[in-house]
Amino acid sequence: MPDTHFYKYDDYDRTLVSERVDQFRDQVRCRLAGELTEEQFKPLRLHNGLYLQLHAYMLRIAIPYGTLSSRQLRKLADISRQYDRGYGHFTTRQNLQLNWIKLEEAPDALAALAEVDMHAMQTSGNCIRNVTADHYAGAAIDEIEDPRIWAEIVRQWSTLHPEFTFLPRKFKIAITGSPNDRAAVRVHDIGLRLWRNEQGEVGFEVIVGGGLGRTPMIGKTLRAFLPKDELLAYLESTLRVYNRYGRRDNLYKARIKILVHEVGVEKMRDEVEAEYAANRDGALRLPPATIEAIARQFAPPTLPPRLVISGDVEAQRLDDRDFALWLKSNVAPHRVPGYAIVTASLKPAGSPPGDASAAQMEGVADIAEAYSQAELRVSHEQNLIFPHVAVEDLPRVYRELAVLGFAEANVGKITDIIACPGLDYCALANARSIPVAQRISNHFASLARQHDIGDLKIKISGCINACGHHHVGHIGILGVDKNGVELYQISLGGDVDFGRTAIGSILGPAVTADKVVETVDAIVATYLEARREGERFVDTYRRIGAQPFKEKVYGSL
Repeated sequence: MPDTHFYKYDDYDRTLVSERVDQFRDQVRCRLAGELTEEQFKPLRLHNGLYLQLHAYMLRIAIPYGTLSSRQLRKLADISRQYDRGYGHFTTRQNLQLNWIKLEEAPDALAALAEVDMHAMQTSGNCIRNVTADHYAGAAIDEIEDPRIWAEIVRQWSTLHPEFTFLPRKFKIAITGSPNDRAAVRVHDIGLRLWRNEQGEVGFEVIVGGGLGRTPMIGKTLRAFLPKDELLAYLESTLRVYNRYGRRDNLYKARIKILVHEVGVEKMRDEVEAEYAANRDGALRLPPATIEAIARQFAPPTLPPRLVISGDVEAQRLDDRDFALWLKSNVAPHRVPGYAIVTASLKPAGSPPGDASAAQMEGVADIAEAYSQAELRVSHEQNLIFPHVAVEDLPRVYRELAVLGFAEANVGKITDIIACPGLDYCALANARSIPVAQRISNHFASLARQHDIGDLKIKISGCINACGHHHVGHIGILGVDKNGVELYQISLGGDVDFGRTAIGSILGPAVTADKVVETVDAIVATYLEARREGERFVDTYRRIGAQPFKEKVYGSL
């Protein structure tokens, strides 16, 4: 098996995770024996990724910056089979959720994770959550620098940080190393964008106060350019200001986005910069040796020369329309000629978005070992990525993905839907998300139709917490409850691209579940009638406004 090119645990890491498992095992024993009440146990289980959902406990497993080895994916498959119901759900935070965990078996599942250097720490609770990154990291042709290096540095700094264990509210950080934002950094509590200034230096734009949920906001730039070695000092200063002034009296006003909004970006910047000035030259300044040691672990794999143009690929492109569409939508350029980045779509027609069975996970692990340096990425769009595939291997990868049901040529298309688990699983949800996604997916199943429609991103949430990112969907769908009836609010025009980040606008009155597909169909028809050459859905919407869509939707219902 090829050696993986990302952070490898050392003895310190393994000891920490092992001791954490032992600690939680004792906490579970106390809870089962009645020595801890549920109220006492709740913060302990949450900081170990264990939720109490509608029907059972849910375990949320951390996949830092979305990077997995094939060995780790096999272990996830094994855990899902042994401790759950044989499948898992990949989430918008690049995590994996298991929805049917038994409390008494949760410590055993965590111990199994520790065998492959994984854990569930800080995937819940009011702490710094799993740090996410561009799912093309380390392979993208447009990448300035691999963001996973910095995501790993942030992960080590934030894990069990005593000062930030009980923040006013949960805290999410995303990092991108590309001018094309595949990590949605402007809708995070802190977003970090690596870029090169006029002097040729690479540093961070620090964006603070973004977030979705009850009050969606786009983050504001606190620092246009931050030297890389000062990253932790600036993050710590920002978190201290938030910890000091963040609202703790109102759950709905506790996120940092509310603090930035209420005090204003200038005041927030002044507070952070004052804290930062006192800390920038202290222990948090990153020594070059530390940065270099982490960076070495993310060194790109040595990829042997391969054909840039493959006769087999070109022949199959001409003979097989579905394969040609797959090349167009699911295959992206690699920084090394002769290689490509391949997305396995976890959105086959009619399936719950982001779900994978144990057998499918094992099949994906097989493909990664055979064709992608035994490496995988999880995207916040709930798909899996093979980062290093030789162009001449694309037909074989396509065939093997097809056997698994993951070769749908729909990445970025209307059926590549982001959806939260919704009311089928989540105790917080008001409405179902999965059945809505399935009905839309089945309605638009024709690949020819999807590719004619072009890039159009639908995102569905089952409640105002917006785990399905509906606020930034080109078409966003929010499930709401009105007198016991599940209704769906439609918004248009959301986006996360750099320079285009936008919160969608509500189109009009919510529609019933049986009208959602009809509504989406009317919206798409309006777009197709009005679009100009080369326009995406969201571009047409911005040009013509909401009125034509309103007339089509509410005139037809």
